[in-house]
Amino acid sequence: MSRGYVARAAASAERDAGGRTRLTRLRSDGPLALRETAEALYLVGAAAGPLGGDDFEVTVRVGPDARLAIRSAATTLALPGDGESRMTVRATVASGGHLDFAPEPTVAAAGCHHRSVAAIELADGATLRWYEELILGRHLELPGRHTSRFDVTLGGAPLLRHELRLDDPSILGGVLGDAGAAGSVLLVAPGLCHEAWTGDALAVLPLAGPGVLVVAMAGDSAELRRSLTRGEALAGAGTR
Repeated sequence: MSRGYVARAAASAERDAGGRTRLTRLRSDGPLALRETAEALYLVGAAAGPLGGDDFEVTVRVGPDARLAIRSAATTLALPGDGESRMTVRATVASGGHLDFAPEPTVAAAGCHHRSVAAIELADGATLRWYEELILGRHLELPGRHTSRFDVTLGGAPLLRHELRLDDPSILGGVLGDAGAAGSVLLVAPGLCHEAWTGDALAVLPLAGPGVLVVAMAGDSAELRRSLTRGEALAGAGTR
């Protein structure tokens, strides 16, 4: 990793004796900040970026029977710079806990080289909603290089290994056609659908476990969000 900002943030959520979820740990530094509101914990960027060379990491722990929603205050704009930029999220969710991770979209600007990584450990009985949107470049520009990967375990066993790799903007059409946006929702909970469903640029894919992966492509962010919302409904998890 080339020189750039290195920022770390961490949060822990626990259920108290009255049944309410409270943040027992909240730490952040540099251009990456965490802000608590009544509705959710927000990721707030204190500077533009990430720029090439930046290395951001967020660690989240959700305790037994606690519930935590994580959002972002604005779109993430991955910009070119000195080397690869990286955003890593590490999350653990205890039994009975629930994590709902749904930030605003990431925009892969021309010339960027960005890697987004999520490592999620779920205990048996934990539930999850993990929502991601990627916008392929700003208006009238090709996107930069972008890799999005998440690895999920449930009860210590692998549940999902998923990666979208866009290494060469010049061959983007061969990977995603004329789509300007791509996204996914991972749902882990009992009672989800057990039948795969595919349609126009939308797929609902049950996993070998209590989970469903929804993937979609679209012309723009608004169309993508509508498609992912439809996929969630088909998965039996309601709407966003």
